[in-house]
Parts: sequence; C-alpha cells; structure tokens
Amino acid sequence: MHDPSLLKQAFERFDAANAEDPNTVTVDGTSQPKELVFAKRLTEAVLTLDPEASEPLRLASRCQHICRWKVPRNSQPMGRTGYLKWRAGLKKFHAETAAAILRDLGYPEATVERVQALNQKQNLKTDPDCQTLEDALCLVFLRHQFDDLIENTGEEKMLRIVQKTWAKMSTRGQKAAAQLDFSELAAGVLKKALS
Repeated sequence: MHDPSLLKQAFERFDAANAEDPNTVTVDGTSQPKELVFAKRLTEAVLTLDPEASEPLRLASRCQHICRWKVPRNSQPMGRTGYLKWRAGLKKFHAETAAAILRDLGYPEATVERVQALNQKQNLKTDPDCQTLEDALCLVFLRHQFDDLIENTGEEKMLRIVQKTWAKMSTRGQKAAAQLDFSELAAGVLKKALS
C-alpha cells in the first residue's frame, strides 16, 4: 500500500456515504445504517480470507454496495430480466460512485480503474482478488442474511440459491463457509442443498 492515510480517508468517505442509508439493521441491540454495517462486514470477511489483501481489494470491499438504497429494486420491472438489469445497473452505479470519491482523494487512475473492475466483478473466475471479494460476499450472506432469507423463501428456491452461492465460491471460500456457526435451520438447508 502506498499511503495508509489515504486508505483511511477513503474508508471514512465510503463510510460517511453509507451512513446516510435510511434502512437500518440491529447489531448488538443498536440500530445502524444497513449498508454501513454491510461494508464493514465485507471488509472484515476479505481480510479474514486474505490478511495481505491489496489496496484495491480493500477499497473495493468497503464500497462494493455503496449507496445501494439509491437504486431500489423497483427501479426495474419484476422478474428475472428486470432483476438482471437492476443488478447490472447497480454494479455500474457502485463503481462510478466509488470512483468519484477515489478521484477526489487523489488516487491514481490505475487504482480507481482496478477498484471499478472489482466492483463490477470483471474476470471473476480468473482474477484472484475478484474471487476473494466474491467469496467474502458469499460469507457475509451466509453468516448474516441466510436465516432471514430462509424464513421468507420457499424451500425449492432456497435450495437453488444455496447451490448457486456455493458454486460461486472458491475452495478456500467453501472451507471458510464450512467453519461458520450456522443455526440448526440454516445447517439443515445447507446440508440438503449440497447433498
């Protein structure tokens, strides 16, 4: 890393943007902005998988879903086609929002472009940093969002979601996932989906 104080400033700017999220989650009994909590959890997951993570990977982990609430799901039609358009638009939005902050801080254009490539998950299966980010995203989902989704999703669809999530992960990510402390319900769904 070329300048630890610059990385700190970028995290502070990303966190300030995400702190404006009107959606909240309860963490340790306190209500906190949803995307701020998500960003911190994603950075933590990346650093657990790769304590020597590159600066662009660290940056991408902190801004992966930056200001996500500004592009609501209902901005595209319901159904698979609308969902895919929404996701593609979100990736571009996150990459552009993060790039504006990084440029404002004086990051070199090569770093900005690298963070944008990671935000947009370019070369997922061939780029080790991109795969680490994807593994971390899956781990955050399995650790913090899995139980809620199970409660609100039919079994068949849930099994497909788990299978798709597992397929996105590297062997290292799958091993890390296997170490997570799942609820009895989540452990059962995971076992059924992967058997």
